Amino acid sequence: MKNYIVKKYHKDHFDLWNKFVADAKNATFLFHRDFMEYHEDRFEDFSLLIFDEEKLKAILPANKKGDILYSHQGLTYGGLLFLEKLNGEKIEIILDEILNFLKLNGFKTFYYKPIPSFYFTKGNNEIDFFLFKRNAVLERKEMNLALNLQTPLHISKSKMKHFRRIENLDLDIVEETDFTTFWDEVLIPRLSEKFNVKPVHSKEEITLLQTRFPKHIKQFSVYQEDNIVAGITIFESNGIVKSQYGATSKKGEAVRALDFLFIHLIFKFKREGKRFFDMGIVNEENEKGYNPGLLKQKEELGCTIYNQDFYKITL
Repeated sequence: MKNYIVKKYHKDHFDLWNKFVADAKNATFLFHRDFMEYHEDRFEDFSLLIFDEEKLKAILPANKKGDILYSHQGLTYGGLLFLEKLNGEKIEIILDEILNFLKLNGFKTFYYKPIPSFYFTKGNNEIDFFLFKRNAVLERKEMNLALNLQTPLHISKSKMKHFRRIENLDLDIVEETDFTTFWDEVLIPRLSEKFNVKPVHSKEEITLLQTRFPKHIKQFSVYQEDNIVAGITIFESNGIVKSQYGATSKKGEAVRALDFLFIHLIFKFKREGKRFFDMGIVNEENEKGYNPGLLKQKEELGCTIYNQDFYKITL
């Protein structure tokens, strides 16, 4: 049986880690250390590297709080990252080595959140069965809405009717690298007004990340008479585009500017050969557990539900 060695990430592993992310079967740019470390002051990193002798075989982006290890809380998704040639039996052994390592280091609980499988053409479910057999509990599910751009589009007739009408209005769609206008004039005030929250990324943070990952982070904004009325911030990786932020002003709401932008981007990304348009979750802290209006909006744009699972393992 293979004897894998688990090591805690150290800054000396920076280049090794990033090269592995570039080669892994199931990684995106969010796992590059330049992305993970933009908010390192908020999280106590406890990422792991798993070696077979001197060869790196898998990595686990993670952070700790006391005796709890989390699939990194500063990232939308996480889980074990590995090379395509790593088979199921070896993944099972690696999982056991990680769990033993955590026990030896005083951890009591491990929270694990895999990347939705549609992000990768060959899936990402190798570890699920092994988690189940080790008494992992499915602690929660989130409804992640995504649009398969490789199949015929099914945008609702009403949205397409409004889209064609809005096309005749004086709206300009601009791809820009300055996030200031969208953040200050649309995103921050609307999130505050509607949900009493702030964006996860500050304006300074998203600007920093865009300079580090210009091919992966993009801003599309809608202007009417030189005034911004809506915008969508896109994270792109592996042929998947994700709307990280989408918001509209009250003026933009009146002319359905956000729907106009979403539909424009759907057609654009489909022409470009992108595989999926990930429009994010619709979960909410209410009796239903989700936002019915948001679910309807995304389904009318052609999205279907892909579950995002969150596991809890008691060590």
